[in-house]
Amino acid sequence: MTQILDGKLLAQTMQGEIAAQVAELTETLGIRPGLAAVLVGDNPASQVYVRNKRKACDQAGIQSWLHQLPADTTQPDLLHLIAQLNTDPQVSGILVQLPLPIGIDESAIIDAVAPLKDVDGFGPQSLGLLTAGTPRFLPCTPFGVQQILVRNNIRVEGQHVVIVGRSNIVGKPLALLLMQKGEGGNATVTVCHSKTPDIAALTKQADIVVVAIGQARFLKKDMIRPGAVVVDVGINRTPDGKLVGDVDFDGVKEIASAITPVPGGIGPMTITMLLHNTLRAAILQHAV
Repeated sequence: MTQILDGKLLAQTMQGEIAAQVAELTETLGIRPGLAAVLVGDNPASQVYVRNKRKACDQAGIQSWLHQLPADTTQPDLLHLIAQLNTDPQVSGILVQLPLPIGIDESAIIDAVAPLKDVDGFGPQSLGLLTAGTPRFLPCTPFGVQQILVRNNIRVEGQHVVIVGRSNIVGKPLALLLMQKGEGGNATVTVCHSKTPDIAALTKQADIVVVAIGQARFLKKDMIRPGAVVVDVGINRTPDGKLVGDVDFDGVKEIASAITPVPGGIGPMTITMLLHNTLRAAILQHAV
């Protein structure tokens, strides 16, 4: 019987652990972590994501602030806000919700976030430390993928992991993370992308397949071997309004040994790892 990797349930458990750590930190050292979210424009999906993140912060005892800016905000104005948040001692972490409106250089904005407040793990210093094998803040979605495997006792070490998608947000950092030494690492990783000639030939070889390309129901059951573990990072809305992942869930679950659902899989884990990073940031900043 195929194991459904319930990210929502695991996220609730881990957020409870984080809440206990936040309470202890506040009681013993008088430190309360705080997350500042910056939302530019009125993208409906981004508004939902930010609202869910703030709700999770409240439940974990983490302070949160929302800086909502109009879509015509200039890059200098946005950089000025980030500079203010960088120096605010109450702010442990800064989240700039992506995507940003056309005309704003996302790389310049990400680079402007202070390295010790880069709780998204997207900044050059965070990614550089991950590449070097000494990570500080792990990008939240890859971290969530790793944790859903580890916490469900799915072996990663020595396994062949095929990642479909090479984005800077998921594919690339996830490959680096799963190759790290230690728990949840030591995998052999193959990364596929739009120029890979025969993706199915590679996914059929995998012990674990992770799909993050933004194409609804891309991975079919004839693209994996029986018993493979499948992690679906995608989220897409079909013409009839249904939310589906990058994996053909109903078909693939017939032969996979374990699979994440959409929704309720990696999405809740991403938010959980953001809370984890915000707590860690508060501790690191106190030690400076």
